[in-house]
Amino acid sequence: MFVLSRDGLPLMPCHPARARALLARGRAVVARHTPFTIRLKDRRRAEAEVAGVELRIDPGSRGTGIALTETRRQTSPDGSAATVRRGLVAIELRHRGPQIHQAMVRRAGYRRRRRSAGLRYRPPRFANRARRPGWLAPSLRHRVDSVCSVVARLRRYAPVVEIHIEENSFDLPALSAAEGRGALVGHARSRIRSGESCAYCGASGVPLNVDHIRARARGGTDRPANLLLACVPCNEAKAARPVEEFLAHRPERLATVLSRLRSPLGDSAAMNATKAHLLRLLEETGLPVRCWPASLTSANRAAMGLAKSHTLDALCVGPLGSGAGDTIVRVVTPVYVFASTGRGSYARTTPDRYGFPRLVRPRRKRHQGFASGDLVRATVLKGRWTGVWTGRVSVRSTGRHSIATPLGRFNASHENLRLLQRADGFAYAWRSEAELVE
Repeated sequence: MFVLSRDGLPLMPCHPARARALLARGRAVVARHTPFTIRLKDRRRAEAEVAGVELRIDPGSRGTGIALTETRRQTSPDGSAATVRRGLVAIELRHRGPQIHQAMVRRAGYRRRRRSAGLRYRPPRFANRARRPGWLAPSLRHRVDSVCSVVARLRRYAPVVEIHIEENSFDLPALSAAEGRGALVGHARSRIRSGESCAYCGASGVPLNVDHIRARARGGTDRPANLLLACVPCNEAKAARPVEEFLAHRPERLATVLSRLRSPLGDSAAMNATKAHLLRLLEETGLPVRCWPASLTSANRAAMGLAKSHTLDALCVGPLGSGAGDTIVRVVTPVYVFASTGRGSYARTTPDRYGFPRLVRPRRKRHQGFASGDLVRATVLKGRWTGVWTGRVSVRSTGRHSIATPLGRFNASHENLRLLQRADGFAYAWRSEAELVE
């Protein structure tokens, strides 16, 4: 648990049992609900001994592992010294880059449809307009900003003295060559090829189209591994449906088609595009930032006998000489899960699936002192949901808000709600390390 001094400065984290004892004795008060932080009432930062902790980061495209560790030198009875690394806090940060990308594609579809339908529309802009130096796509910028936001937050709650980050670099040309690019590149959209047949029904001697296994409307790309030849009837019948649904009655054909799919290169490209920006922003914190290769992390994890997950990789970032007796003495479990949720939408209307306005949103985001995403405690006196519940609130202008709990969602009056924590763009949960292992 995080601990703050009387003057609001970070101290060394403590065990949950120690935090409960301090609260029970009246020596501390709750400063933040999630992540749980207490503030001491009888000790200032100058009166405490603070050794400092290391912040270790394992960046990823869809999730990032973050670990706070304490490193000490211990001397064994035979006189040999070894480094002991102890995990204090483990966090898995889950990004929402794919959701941002899909939202922008959907908005672009709305605009294109209005242009083709002759409705009031925004004129298209030039595709080659200049971008400022350091520009990143919104889905990539989100990955960098969310990591920096969590790092800044942890620095407020823990005495971070240095940052260790794993440096990933992917050779995209080599990965592209390994998957056999060029199989369908340059083909016309519709042609008859001798010896070729439809991948879905096996028909030959008919016009064949180049079809996407994963439709572009569902996030598919033009990579050759995602392309195959299909006859016109099958191509039209499949449309944007998932291939698992289209070939559910032909399991042999489905297995053959799915064998063509390979892991996309989008995640690797995202890592290559964001690593320099993330490193630059971390260096601006003023703390020492040390980069370590992914091979070192993998070797440390194997030497310690740990499974692969983002949080365990973060724990193993940095040098750890297993031959010299260095070891990891504590693996944190359970793990904090920070899921990026954003801070709401600036859209004034909610559209339907075709882009037409379905309902008008209120101008104000806060009603009766609450905003969507706030953590609240609801006291229900009667009915099916009688009891005290803690969850995230979705506000309504009527004052009867919706509360989301692990057991379901229910409505409660704002008079029966008590604010615990303002929405900060993240949803918090606990998971055991075993659930996060790949």
